[in-house]
Amino acid sequence: MNSVLINAILSTSPNYELLFDSLSWPSDAWPEIKRVEALTAFIEGLEQIVLQSETNSLTTSKRQCVLDKTESIIWTHCLPLLSRISAGTDDVRYRESTAAVCRLVAICVRLCDPAVASRAALTVLPSLQLSNEDQPNVERISVEVASEVLAALLPCLSGDEQLTLRILSCVLSGIRTIPDWLLSRVTVRLMLALLGCCNNAMHCSILNKTLNELCTWHASERTPAVTERTLLCLTSLSDHLLAPTEPDPRPCLRFWRVVQDGLIHRDSVSRKRALYLLKRCVASSQEQGVDCPAQQGNGEEILFKWTTESSQMLRQFWEDYVLVMETLEENQVHVVRPVLNRIDSLIQTTANEGQDVFHPSWLLCVYQRMFHSENKTLMRAGVCHLLELNILQQPAFASAFSQFVVGPFMEVLSETSLFCKASGQHIGDCPELASKLQIFLKNFFSSLPTEERGRVLLQMIQQLGSKHWCAVPLLFISQALSTLASSPLLAIEGLTALREVLRCTMITHQVLLRGAAQCFLLKSALCLIDVSTVTLDDIFTFLGNFRADESLCRGTALWNEVCVWLSSNEGNFKMKPSDQEGASSSKKTIKAYVQGKIHEFLSVPVCTGQTQSLPDPKEVDKLAMSILLLSDIERSQSGSKIGDELHFLLSPLVDTLSRVGSNLYMPLKKSDKILQLVLRLLQLRETSKVDEVTAALERLIFQCGDSMQEFIMRRLCGKLLEVCDVQRAELYLSVFKQLSMHHSTVQQACFPKLIKYSLSILQEPSQQFPSVASQVAKAVAMASLAMVCHLMEQQTIGPDTFSLLKQLNEHFYKPMPSPWQSHSPLGRFNERLLKPHTAYSLSNEGGQGPLLQDWGRIAAHFMRDQWICLNFLVKTLMLRDSEVPRNTETAVAALSCCVDALALLPSDLVLPVLTFMEVVLPQLAQENEALCVEAVSRTWELVHGLSNNAHDFWPALKGFISVAFHQTLLLLTNSQAPVLTATVKQIAAEIIQLSESKNGVFNVLLQHCCQTWLPASEQSSNQADRIFSSVFSHINIMAEGCVYGPVFRRDQRLVQDVQAYVEQLGAVCATNAVVASDNRDEQLPRMCTLAFLSRLDASNSLHQHLVEQLVVILLEKDKNMSKSSRISSNSLQHRVKNRIWQTMLMMLPKFKEEFVASILSSIFEAGFCSNQASVKYLIEWTVILILVRYPQQIDNFWACFNMHHEGTKTGICTFLAVLVHFAVIIPTLNNPDMHLAKALDITLQWCFHHNFSVRLYALLALKRIWSLVEVQGEKTVHDLKGLSTVVKACLHQTEALKNTGNANKNWTRIQEHFFFGAFHPISDYSIETIFYTFPSLSGLADDEWISPWKLEKLSCSFQMPPLRNSSPDLSQLQPGDWIQQDKSEDDKEERWAEVQKKITPWCLDIQGQDPDLQLVLQQRAARLGKQHGALLVVASLIDKPTNLGGLCRTCEIFGASALVLDNLRHINDKHFQSLSVSSELWLSLLEVKPLELADFLQMKKSEGYCIVGVEQTSNSQSLQDYRFPEKTLLLLGNEREGIPANLLQLLDVCVEIPQQGVIRSLNVHVSAALLIWEYTRQRLVNTSSQDKSKHG
Repeated sequence: MNSVLINAILSTSPNYELLFDSLSWPSDAWPEIKRVEALTAFIEGLEQIVLQSETNSLTTSKRQCVLDKTESIIWTHCLPLLSRISAGTDDVRYRESTAAVCRLVAICVRLCDPAVASRAALTVLPSLQLSNEDQPNVERISVEVASEVLAALLPCLSGDEQLTLRILSCVLSGIRTIPDWLLSRVTVRLMLALLGCCNNAMHCSILNKTLNELCTWHASERTPAVTERTLLCLTSLSDHLLAPTEPDPRPCLRFWRVVQDGLIHRDSVSRKRALYLLKRCVASSQEQGVDCPAQQGNGEEILFKWTTESSQMLRQFWEDYVLVMETLEENQVHVVRPVLNRIDSLIQTTANEGQDVFHPSWLLCVYQRMFHSENKTLMRAGVCHLLELNILQQPAFASAFSQFVVGPFMEVLSETSLFCKASGQHIGDCPELASKLQIFLKNFFSSLPTEERGRVLLQMIQQLGSKHWCAVPLLFISQALSTLASSPLLAIEGLTALREVLRCTMITHQVLLRGAAQCFLLKSALCLIDVSTVTLDDIFTFLGNFRADESLCRGTALWNEVCVWLSSNEGNFKMKPSDQEGASSSKKTIKAYVQGKIHEFLSVPVCTGQTQSLPDPKEVDKLAMSILLLSDIERSQSGSKIGDELHFLLSPLVDTLSRVGSNLYMPLKKSDKILQLVLRLLQLRETSKVDEVTAALERLIFQCGDSMQEFIMRRLCGKLLEVCDVQRAELYLSVFKQLSMHHSTVQQACFPKLIKYSLSILQEPSQQFPSVASQVAKAVAMASLAMVCHLMEQQTIGPDTFSLLKQLNEHFYKPMPSPWQSHSPLGRFNERLLKPHTAYSLSNEGGQGPLLQDWGRIAAHFMRDQWICLNFLVKTLMLRDSEVPRNTETAVAALSCCVDALALLPSDLVLPVLTFMEVVLPQLAQENEALCVEAVSRTWELVHGLSNNAHDFWPALKGFISVAFHQTLLLLTNSQAPVLTATVKQIAAEIIQLSESKNGVFNVLLQHCCQTWLPASEQSSNQADRIFSSVFSHINIMAEGCVYGPVFRRDQRLVQDVQAYVEQLGAVCATNAVVASDNRDEQLPRMCTLAFLSRLDASNSLHQHLVEQLVVILLEKDKNMSKSSRISSNSLQHRVKNRIWQTMLMMLPKFKEEFVASILSSIFEAGFCSNQASVKYLIEWTVILILVRYPQQIDNFWACFNMHHEGTKTGICTFLAVLVHFAVIIPTLNNPDMHLAKALDITLQWCFHHNFSVRLYALLALKRIWSLVEVQGEKTVHDLKGLSTVVKACLHQTEALKNTGNANKNWTRIQEHFFFGAFHPISDYSIETIFYTFPSLSGLADDEWISPWKLEKLSCSFQMPPLRNSSPDLSQLQPGDWIQQDKSEDDKEERWAEVQKKITPWCLDIQGQDPDLQLVLQQRAARLGKQHGALLVVASLIDKPTNLGGLCRTCEIFGASALVLDNLRHINDKHFQSLSVSSELWLSLLEVKPLELADFLQMKKSEGYCIVGVEQTSNSQSLQDYRFPEKTLLLLGNEREGIPANLLQLLDVCVEIPQQGVIRSLNVHVSAALLIWEYTRQRLVNTSSQDKSKHG
């Protein structure tokens, strides 16, 4: 239409200049698109006139005027307008205007001189190099607009090779700098345009330069971002690169590095592009039939090889490879698992053909892709598959895989979830993956070439130390390393790497797991260290990194192993250069090394006169360990007594110790060092059993006790006056403590003197400006008193000492007002150590001097030591002297001071305060309730705040529970102290809540309460009953204990399973002998409760009342939980219900008959509920035992069969199961024949029930009851008369089930099931059966099984029921597979309230519309009043007719402008027509082949269309947020592969549909329908808004 109109105007109006002016616009304006298009059409019409000027009337001057006017359009109109477009923000208008102006520029330059096109390109070219930080301005156009202008100019520049190459250089440099979102729009657009308009020679040159530039960039910077950009460009050029006549990228090693990096990229689009390139290369190789590479390179690695004679095998390999990589994109195990066997075939092919054909790195890409999977199960499957890879037992493949093993494989092993239990494993078993890892590392290192083993092992250990590893993976990797065959693989670098692992990576791990990892790492070192490359000093320095309280402890198997290793390698260690100078030909012995270290340790330079800090304790720890190791080695080797050997070895130390008290001129550093060594030796000997080494060590040290005592007393009494002396005092007091524990004379001679001196220091008046010396003296004095009080707690106190203690008591309680101390009515309670004024603080403008930086810690210890003294005094003097203040006022003041101390002291120093509160607070529970509530609340806030600090939390929790749940407070009633009682109950509830996330918290509370209510020690009956009565006020604690057991998160459960595994290793792992058990087993609260309940005496009314109250609470809890619509197996609800009925069964012997009668209806009601199998068995067992013990309840039982519970019809199976065990009930009944007849009558009725499960239970019960009748004799059978005939007929029919398939199978299974077979309700009644055997046989998770040995550890005797089963038959069975399914009303079929309105095609009278069908499509649509939008849907990649038919229907309904197909013959397919329902008659259909799509999209983009694809990428926009332009082209991907990688970069935007499910993709028709509707909805909303604005 435009061309006809323009031609008409040009032919009638030869005034072209006037037409130029009328169609142009002001240079500073932004014209409408229609005006630009009109000017374009006008100049395009002029083109023919100008070119044919010789044959028409156009003069030369007019022709030149047209050319000048056309050129001016470029400079005065187009380029300024493009600058304004670049600065605009309206994306839709921006795109359409750019396309229109670029078409105008292209038309203009065709008319102008070729130099104009070059000049325009040079003008625009600088804008192409816009960086990410730059912004376009009025003077400069944007990168995207510049690329469109250049693309329009390039056809006119084909002759200018220099400019073309310059543009190419700018494009290639722009790949590195322009923003990600512009890369595909700019770079790919220009590259394709360059290649499309150049000759063959230039075409080849451009491709060569591009390929070389991209691969070189990637080789120099192999980062994910570079890989992503390189792949985008290579994929866009794939059609050109892989053409037969173009440069071939396949022989290029760097090209394949790009592809492999893309296959393991984190971005799914990059992976898709890499796989696309691989498939194209394989297809090209097969089509061309040429070997690749054509000839072998000079030793260069070949990643891709193709030979014509092996093309079939190669094609199959790469097809399998592509299938595996494509399937791994699904991230769903059930989809991926079937193709895992393809990986095996790939591996087998690689192994058979060798690395020359298939490089192993392709297999590594498969595994790395699995390791990066979002699905942890798939990740674990990949790891397990690699661990079982037999090909790695070949040296060549082991070497090729080595860097992958120490890199990506070690990286994925850091994932803790990999080490979870496998199906069929129990608590305490080694995780399956850990076992496989041990075998894998053994085989892998044994297969590696010998020269590579040490290097690879060192890299693996360095990888362990390169980051913070979680406890579980580090433990199992260390264990796997410890199982390697003994071989000298690690030199000093390996020892350093292992030390780095110990130092950095496990500081925050759980103690047990950390200790176990240390044990395995030490074993690894003993097996793998090359002793000829390390010195003895290196070894002992390394051993110093292992903590004695976690792993390397004397007396353990690991310690003995180290001794044996040192002894066997003695003489083989490398000598230090200093040792070699004066050494003989023989190697240095361990004994000589230790002797030398002792002499070196005692060699101290002359004192400088300045007080120094304590020496570094690491040197002391290393020497002490060396001495003990040498002693144990000598004991195992030497024929002489170890005492003589130790005396000779330690003679320098003993000689120095003997002189330390009398030698006043001994350097302070030397005395400090020898006391540090003495203390460390004594501490290490405490961790092991007493033997001849420890005995000899004690004799040598304590023979110098008087000298050490004299020195320490001299130093403590007036010699410690500097800040650094506070730490020194701690050393002296620790040594003094060791001396006093072995020398009773120390207490008699030194304690009075030390108490008297310390009191004199503390009672000195305070100074207004205290000095350092005075404050340090006070700190040392208080620490000395605290140590004395601690030591005297278990000792008999003499009269002189007792008198001094009374003075100390007066010191604390005597009021002493002071303006510098905190106000307190109790004198020196919470006395603060004032910060001294020194030259340092004054010179630093009030800041802290270097020696006072730790003064806050010193002051805190000073206050802590006060409370240690107060604890001792309040316990000791209250028992011996009535003068100790006990009045209420004093107690109130003391408790207030406790509350203040909690706020002042650090969390790790509050335990003495809590201990004091335990004595004082109960005295004030009723007299001053408000203060007690404040004290308890403040303490709980402190403890709760420590929940993330394991080191301080557990001691503080135990101390708090001793205070808040003191028996005095537990005895309080609501009337006596309502607020305090409510506070304690609230805290109990919060402790239970905290225990759900922190394992072991409830254990502490429950153990304390159980010990309080039923103490192990004997008490008078009245006192015991009085204390026990408090349980009723806190019965919720006991009720929670009965059912306690939170369902932990997977990660928490995994850590607990691994801890159980470490514990079951026993003595094999030294940490089990060193680390004390913390009793944080989540089963411990239930076990404590069971032990508590088992000790209750049924004859005691209080005990009986507690049992009854607990049962009522538990039954009510079960009733409430049964209201849940569905309880899944092993859920928390299922577990709680199971625990309830386990407790009921255990307490059953303590029930009285009257109580049973009152709860029986609730028990029967529970039987009718929909219960899991384990709960069902327990209820049935409970009913059986009740009928055995109380046979008078049999009539109530028969009444259950008359109840109607339609909600769970199969609930009657519970009571039929009871009848299966009628044999144990019948002996207790009166008139058994009558009840047998009753049982037969009831059972027969249910044998004809419509539900199969009910019939099956009834038939089994009938068979068992009839066997009882037959045992009674012929008379009983005769009395049943006709009933016996019916019974026999039913049983005969049942036996006939053997020929009826599944019915026979179910009949066999139910008879063989443990509950109806081996189980006997009476003889198997035991704690073991209830809490261990039944859960294991009924499908409960193994963390619900309570082993009998755990209960035995509680030292509790179970009488009724007994702890263990008398017969092992039941425990030897395997779980059965008979599971009863209860169907409820919820399973009934629901009917739709609404139905979809369907069309009836036969009512459309298509034949009657024949005249309309003869019209063109647009006329037919106009006749019907239809409106078409500008949406163009491209479906050329879709090949299924059903999807195309549905898509055609959707496009027609929502008014798309056209649907593009790959072949129009689809519309004749019957499957297409069945879904399109004639919509193809009302919709424009176009045909574009897949190979033509790239050009088609480029053309549509130049027409102003926005190309939208449905794809999930890193830059995708959500459908709910995206706003569609009016001119939108929707590109749909293939059903399987989606949008090909070579078309992805042509997209302007990727839109993704928000998803919430597990499945990752929708059907392509469904996805398209969602986008088409959203496009239509936005258009309707815009139209509605415009209409309102017009009418408004």
